[in-house]
Formats: sequence, C-alpha cells, structure tokens
Amino acid sequence: MRKVVVDKIASVAVAAELGREIRVSSDIPCEEGVLIAAEVMNNKSRYNKLELTSGRMAQVKRGDVIVGALGHRKALFGYSGHLPEHLEPGDEVQLLNLGGVLGVCDSMNPNHGRPFDCRVLGVVLDFPYLGERIGVPARVAGRPADDPPALNLDGIPVVAFAGTCMNSGKTAAVCAVVSRFCQLGLTVDAFKATGVALQRDILVMEDAGARNTGIFSDHGIVCTTSENAPALTRKLLSSLSGEAPDAIVFELGDGLLGAYGVEAILMDPEVRRVLSAVVLCANDPVAAWGGVKLLRDRYELEPAAVTGPATDNQVGIEIIRERMNVPAANALTQGAELGDLIHDRIGLGPARPEDAS
Repeated sequence: MRKVVVDKIASVAVAAELGREIRVSSDIPCEEGVLIAAEVMNNKSRYNKLELTSGRMAQVKRGDVIVGALGHRKALFGYSGHLPEHLEPGDEVQLLNLGGVLGVCDSMNPNHGRPFDCRVLGVVLDFPYLGERIGVPARVAGRPADDPPALNLDGIPVVAFAGTCMNSGKTAAVCAVVSRFCQLGLTVDAFKATGVALQRDILVMEDAGARNTGIFSDHGIVCTTSENAPALTRKLLSSLSGEAPDAIVFELGDGLLGAYGVEAILMDPEVRRVLSAVVLCANDPVAAWGGVKLLRDRYELEPAAVTGPATDNQVGIEIIRERMNVPAANALTQGAELGDLIHDRIGLGPARPEDAS
C-alpha cells in the first residue's frame, strides 16, 4: 500500500467520494467497476477531455494521474475495448470514454485519434472498517440493489426514448419533454438505462427540471449489455417510482441495433408491461423508416412520435408523417409541441398552455 496524489478523478468514481490523496495497492482484481489509479502517457488534440466528479469536463494531458474504473465498451462512434484479464502496476490500459472507463482498446474511431494510454499505478483502496486500516478495492458502487421480482409502478406513466444510433438526439428529446411536463406542473423523474458510464446526460436532465435522476452506474455497472440491461432498467424504474412522480422518462443509450442491451430491454416482459409510450429519435428519414419498422415488426410497439435530426426541417417532418403515419416534432424547435404530444399520449389529458403554472 502506498500514497498517490491524484490530478483528476473521473465521474465514474463519483459515488466513491475520493479525495486527491488516495492509497493504492498492487493487488488488482480485474473486475468491472473496480477503481484504479493510472498515469496518462500521451497528449491528444481530439477527444482529450475527462468528465470529473463535479460534472465539469477537464482537459487531460501527459503526466496526469487519474482515477477511473475498469470496464469494457462497444461503441459505434467511439473507442471499443475489453476488460483486461490481469493487471500489475506498470501495465498499460486505455481510456475508453469521457467518463473514465479504462480497458484494453480493441478498435478506435478515426475521428477521435488514438486513445489515451495510461500506465497503471494500482487499485484504489477503500477503508470501510471504522478505526481499522484495512483497505479493500474501491468500486463504482457498493452492493448492487436487488432486482425487483415484479414491477409495480402504481400506474405511473413511463416514456422511453430510443434512437436509431448514437448521437440521434435522444437526450435533447428527453430534456424537451421533461421541460414541458414541468411547465405543465408535473413532477418528472428521469434516468439513463443503457450506455457507458457518463454523468453528462443525467445532469442535463436535471437542468431541464427532472426532480430525481439515475443511471446504471449507480448499481456498479460501467457499461451495459444485453445480459444486465433489463435488470438494471427494472431496478431504476422501481427505485424512482418509489418517489411517486407524475411520470418517469428514460433514455436508451446507443441505438435499436447495438451492443448495449436496448433490444433486450424492449423485449423484457416486465418493462414492456409498464411502458406508456416510446419515442424514436432518428438522424434521417431512412433511419426513421427503419426504426419505425423495427419497433412495429420486432417489438410490436407503436412509436408515439419521431424526433431527432430527421425532423430538423419541415421536409423531414412531412416525410415521416406521410410515409410512416407517425407524428413528428423537432425537440429543439418544437419542444413544447413534442411534450404536449407525449403528454396526451400517456393519458395525462390534453395539454393546454393555460394548464401551465
């Protein structure tokens, strides 16, 4: 065990409440969510930021000592990598995302350049036993919450936002609907169900007015898969419903065809049973057509609306409405209209401007 002074603590470690001075050990368990300290070995001019526990983005440079979490990632527009099987101080791993997930990079996106290489210093130690200097490996979260045997939301409406791929406008759409619901006097809770650990999306949901927020990393998972995503979604739905909001909205990170478990969630009987509406976010009309067809044919879900860049002008909106027979509204320029549409769809009654408080 030795002392290390840290320059930057990634947001993936927010629940650990670490200070800049930490203790590390050379006995590193290679398990998802284990926190490690590492020294950055190179500089980058692109994709060179790290989200801190404060939620701020900080530029990373060679020589920085950072704390992140071991994990994996399979991203279409980012770095992909796997959890290492064995690690010792001096070994190298790569920074796989902005939230501080560290693993062995398998594939990179040319728009981001090579990832940061990081020299492992040791596993971060936690000291849970009062009055004793017995350290245990620190983790993203403590004991995972129990999976609820059956969801009982007491009739709380639930709206899911799914996309055709990454960067299709899902978070913007969630925020537009949350904001409009709040203007109408509703209490809204929100969460992100799939993806790789990053606080940014739930922070902007809070900025939009969400009372309570959650994310899968609250339960110790740094990257979702088809194996863990349904259970995590049920946990998040169950925990937020206990606060009795008027509605719950959640974002399915990545796309309908991806590696983060979106398909598994939409096929899960318990989740399907409580869904009140699904909003599709699409980048273009062809993607919108494919996403609507997938929702209808594979999942037997009728989309409540289409939004995203495919609706950035009236041409796209008309194509979607006429060719797919689905309502369409742009989250950025028609946020109130989108919110009213979903408000009516989930049975909260007609949304009128005079209803707003």
